[in-house]
Order: sequence, then structure tokens, then C-alpha cells
Amino acid sequence: MANARDIKLRIRSVKNISQVTRALQAVSASRVRKAMEQGEGTRPYATKAWQVLTHIAGQPGRNNLHPLLVQREEVKNVIVVMISGDRGLAGPYNTNVLRFTQTHFRNMDANVRYVTIGRKGTELMHRRGASVMAQFTDMPPEPEFTDAAPIGRIVVDEFLAGDADEIYLVYTDFVNMIRQVPTMKKLLPLEFHTTEGLVQSEFGGEQSGPPPAYTYEPGQVEILDEIVPQFTALQVYQALLESNASEHAARMVAMKNATDNASELADVLTLEYNKVRQQGITNEMLDIAGGAEALAQAKGA
Repeated sequence: MANARDIKLRIRSVKNISQVTRALQAVSASRVRKAMEQGEGTRPYATKAWQVLTHIAGQPGRNNLHPLLVQREEVKNVIVVMISGDRGLAGPYNTNVLRFTQTHFRNMDANVRYVTIGRKGTELMHRRGASVMAQFTDMPPEPEFTDAAPIGRIVVDEFLAGDADEIYLVYTDFVNMIRQVPTMKKLLPLEFHTTEGLVQSEFGGEQSGPPPAYTYEPGQVEILDEIVPQFTALQVYQALLESNASEHAARMVAMKNATDNASELADVLTLEYNKVRQQGITNEMLDIAGGAEALAQAKGA
């Protein structure tokens, strides 16, 4: 059994760790709210951009309007944009998104390359021998659209150059403070029949009444040249915000569990410390009583 001094030092260490985890929990709770507010701020622009895109896509011969709308007959090259975190202490957040990515793309009959966002995912991908064509680390705590624009530009250029036939985005969807779900969606080419429900649910709900009428100046092709790449970058940005909120929520839950475990361990150690201390006091009293009795016997003799 450990002595009282060692137990007391361990209690102090556990309480210090508990203070750190409690502080990290509070910081993550604050950042979750900010990430959610940022996500809400992108919805008006995304909703309007999607309305324009769906209106143009509803016209005859949409595949001839813009190359980013063209479905390739044969898929030989695939790019996956995977979003993870730069830091740990977030429970299974980073490992879940990596496991989800490998489950969907490990046995794919195509050449798969990765664009990784986040230090943890980048390190894990390199460790497992994946082909990482670009990596983005040390993203700001509150990312802006300008942080996502270079990522969108890379995947758009690769698709237009014919070096990628399909581009997917893998991130962690924020459901609530307890539940965060790894999610995959196709970035390019745009698929309106599958993306419409997703984008509507993310960016503002269903439309009521007749669809809006648009007059395009100078023309539909020029509008698409501007909107489609911007909308692709916007989807990456929205995924960044969702992943950011998910990471902080996962870290908040992990730190709360760590704080609770530390408090329970401190209580157990305190009880053990009191037992050891009481046992020491009892032994001292027995030694004193034994010494007094021996002294009395010696005087009587």
C-alpha cells in the first residue's frame, strides 16, 4: 500500500488535471456556439446561390452549359477532401472521420488521392500510405470563407483539367452537442437530383409558392462560371464550420468526462488517504501503548 505522502501528491496531481480539463471544456463550449453562429450566417447566400443553380440546371441541355455539371462516363480518378482537426483531446472525433473515409474509398476501383484539412488527419493518412496531393493545417479557430477558397480552387482546377472525374467531401456533420456524424457528399460534378434535399436542409428549408423568375445578364454561362466555383468553395466552407463545431462539441464532451473521472478518482484517493492516515495514527497509538506497558513492566520488575 502506498504511503500517505504519495497518495497526497497524486490527489494534488489529479485535481490539477481536473482544472485543466474543466477549462478546456468551457473554451470548447464557447467555440461551439460561435461555429454554429457562423454556419447560420452563410445560409442566406447559399440559399440564393442554390436557387439560381437549380433554375439554370432546369433548362434543356444543362450539361452543355458548364463543364462542372458534366457527368463523366468513366470514373478513373477520384479526389477526396477530408476534414479533421489540428489537435487531439477530442475523443474519437479524428479517428471516426478517418475510419469512415477508408471504409468508403479503400477498395474503390479508381485512383484515389486526398486533400487533407487538419494535422491529425494528415498525419494518419501519411502513416497509412495514402496519396496526399495537398494538405492544409493550422486552420484558424474561426475559419473564414477565404480559408476555404484555395481548397475549392484546387479541386475545381483538377476537375476542369481532367485529372479528377469525381470529387468527394468527407467531414463531420454537427447534429447536436452529443452526436456528431461522419458524412460524405459529392462536390463535383454537381448532382441536383441528389444534392437538392441536402442543400435545402442545410441552407434554409424548402421553398413555398411558385419558383422565382430570373433574368440573367450577361448570360447563363457567365453566371455559372462565377457561381459554380463559388458554390463549390462554399460547400467546403460550410463543411469546415460543421467540422469545427463537431470537434469542439466532441472535445467538450471528452473533457467533461475527463473532469468527472478526475473528480471520482480524487474522491477514491481521498478515501484511501484517510484510511492510510488513520491506520498510521492507530499504529502510533498502539506503539505508544505498547511502550508504556513495557515501561511499566520494567519498573515493576
